[in-house]
Amino acid sequence: MENKLPKICTSLPGPEAQKILALDKRFISPSYTRDYPLVAKRGQGAIVEDVDGNLFLDFAAGIAVVSTGHCHPDVVRAIQQQAATLIHMSGTDFYYPLLVQLAEKMAQITPGKFEKRVYFGNSGTEAVEAAMKLARYHTKRHRFIAFLGAFHGRTFGSLSLTASKAVQRRGFGPLLSGVVHVPYPNPYRCPAGHRAPECVSECVCAEYIERQLFKTAVPPEEVAAIVVEPIQGEGGYIVPPPGFLDRLRQIADRHGILLVFDEVQCGMGRTGKMWACEHFGTVPDILVAAKGIASGLPLGVMVARAELMDWGPGAHASTFGGNPVACAAALETIRLLEEKYMANAARMGEYILGRLADWPHKHAIVGDVRGKGLMIGVELVKNRETREPYPEARRKVIQRAFEQGLLILGCGENTVRLMPPLLIDREQADFAVDVVERCIAEVEK
Repeated sequence: MENKLPKICTSLPGPEAQKILALDKRFISPSYTRDYPLVAKRGQGAIVEDVDGNLFLDFAAGIAVVSTGHCHPDVVRAIQQQAATLIHMSGTDFYYPLLVQLAEKMAQITPGKFEKRVYFGNSGTEAVEAAMKLARYHTKRHRFIAFLGAFHGRTFGSLSLTASKAVQRRGFGPLLSGVVHVPYPNPYRCPAGHRAPECVSECVCAEYIERQLFKTAVPPEEVAAIVVEPIQGEGGYIVPPPGFLDRLRQIADRHGILLVFDEVQCGMGRTGKMWACEHFGTVPDILVAAKGIASGLPLGVMVARAELMDWGPGAHASTFGGNPVACAAALETIRLLEEKYMANAARMGEYILGRLADWPHKHAIVGDVRGKGLMIGVELVKNRETREPYPEARRKVIQRAFEQGLLILGCGENTVRLMPPLLIDREQADFAVDVVERCIAEVEK
């Protein structure tokens, strides 16, 4: 696919797409969330072609999954070679060279100069479930602290930590007991009512845990782990104040609590560093990753301090987790991220954020622009003074962008997120920024 930019040649959805949409409506679970009728046929780099031949610039990256772009030739080659050799034997009952090689690599690239051990599953939610089970098993404690706005997955344990949207929890209770949610620090919308400078300096959300929660409702000696996204994803692409993660580290250490970082969306080079927590200099006891780790193949990983993994054979396992093809894709993905794409994410992210910097002053409905690397959020508001959320404007901007060949998604209640593959160039960045700004201007009118 030679094109670097979109090309729309039919009405949307086109005739072939409409056929698929009709079948989808008949046979697919209605629980899936679709913002617009894209029916993808193939992808290359940052371009996706639909079944009618329309070309789109993908600034969603398959929900932050295709970190090296769609069908990167090196990743495809690694997948093809491994698929022709061995697809499956189950790493929970036998041994794979690639499983060990990837585990060694994950131990090397994750934060912390200590011995680590690695567990493999198939997704982010499985990696979170594994972290929860390990935390309970090792500490012999049953409670968890998570954050409002968090998304950790949809299986019962991870869903119990999730507090992103009520619809994700509605009808599925009772969920896992022992989980309590506390405010996540949002400099633009400080839960304590402070404006940005005070929120940044006070870290009131971290202090709330010890000053209020531990004194009134949750005995700290019963808490197994604090689970947190170093940069909140589905909650709105919220970058916390600089000292927040370090405060959590101190609280955890004081009370013998494990600190778990969910880097499913913000990890794997997306923020310009391999892990978002590296921007803050804080090291977790357990780190979970998925999404961008294998360029589109299903893989979830939990990396923990070696001494925490004191569970024995049979305590936890996965039939498909870390299958050889996914491991081959992951090793190649990590190589590409380390060699060029992580640096490109930092470079292009700085460029895009520079272009967006004046939007809160230039556009009446833009309240805040924030992000790290190619994890960028644009929050839309009805009024810049009251900061009232404007979800309807967000919906219109996303739909209008689709009609102009740009694939973007929302997060939180009213934020547009930009999360392209990490290989985009300046021409693609400029196109995307121009389209989003044009759509925002149209909605303002």
